[in-house]
Amino acid sequence: MANRTAMPLRPHRRQRGFTLLEVLISMFVLTIGLVSMLGVFATAMAATQTAQQDMIAKQLAQQAMETIYTARETTNITWDQIQNVGGAGSPGIFRTGLQPIKLVGTDGIIDTVNDSASSPQIMTLPGPDGVVGTADDISMGMTNYSRSIGIANTNFSDLRSITITIQYSTPQLKFPKRYVLSGFISQYR
Repeated sequence: MANRTAMPLRPHRRQRGFTLLEVLISMFVLTIGLVSMLGVFATAMAATQTAQQDMIAKQLAQQAMETIYTARETTNITWDQIQNVGGAGSPGIFRTGLQPIKLVGTDGIIDTVNDSASSPQIMTLPGPDGVVGTADDISMGMTNYSRSIGIANTNFSDLRSITITIQYSTPQLKFPKRYVLSGFISQYR
């Protein structure tokens, strides 16, 4: 046998590994991507958590708008009464400014002058079984919600604009949120 001296094997160019600098750069790029994904995930979670409050605000605004239309349709109130309270001698019955969400008064119309003595409104939500009207239902007060009904005359004497604003607070946000519903009401049915 021939005596061979051990020669160190020289790696070919294709067999080289990553350098430390290449690994650090790739880790930096991967970290930036993961941090961005966490930011998007946190935003999505906050939006999901406020979705119930947003839905309740929308329902409260629609409820108020429907009561005004129903009162006009059933002639419970006159056309002159479909206005905000404007001082002495004003025929308007709707309170001005943000008001706490209360049960309707004796006239059955939301946010009118006779609602001031009413109790706060309570909403019943389904419990763990998902069915309303069972023993596990959850009662939720509307204390973090307030509503404003603004009724303004337009250029036409038989048409008024209605703007309903619901203001509410959520634990995730520092400032209150607002939901605004606008529409028109005519003197004619």
